Amino acid sequence: MIDDLYSARILGLAANLPHAGRLVRADGTGERVARLCGSRAIVDVTLDDQGLITDFAQDIKACALGQAAAGVIGEAVIGATADEITTAATALTDMLKAGGEGPEGRFEGLRVLKPVADYPQRHASTQVAMGALVDAVDMALATSLATRDIPEAERTRRAGAA
Repeated sequence: MIDDLYSARILGLAANLPHAGRLVRADGTGERVARLCGSRAIVDVTLDDQGLITDFAQDIKACALGQAAAGVIGEAVIGATADEITTAATALTDMLKAGGEGPEGRFEGLRVLKPVADYPQRHASTQVAMGALVDAVDMALATSLATRDIPEAERTRRAGAA
C-alpha cells in the first residue's frame, strides 16, 4: 500500500511544481499550514473581471503528497473559476475523509492522491495547497467587491501605494 501512496506519478508531480514562487502583485493571497507536520502553502492569485484565475503562484514547503497536490493544482488552475475551485476543494476533502471519488473536470488529477485516504495523518498536508488557493480566491473576490464602487483613478492610486 505504501507504494501506491508514493507512486511514480505522485513523486513526478512533487518534483515538478508549476508556478513556483510568489506574484509581485496579487489580488489575493492565502496561506495554510498543516499543524501535525508543518507543511505550508502560500498561494497568490490574480483574477480577471469575470473572476477567472489569470495568474497564479505558489510557495510550497511540504512533503511529497502536499507537493504532488500543488503540482496538480498548478497544472490546472489558470482559467479556473471560484466555483470550480471550491467544488474541487470539497471533493478533495470528501475523497480523503468520506470515500468520495475525488474532483472532476480540470482538477481531476487530484484523484491520484486517493490512496492518501487510508492515512489520516497525511490528509492535512495533502490539502494545504488547495486550502491556500481557496483562501486566496476568497480574498481576491472580497477585494474586488470592496473596490467595485471606487472610481478607477482612486483604485490606481491605492494600488500604487500598496
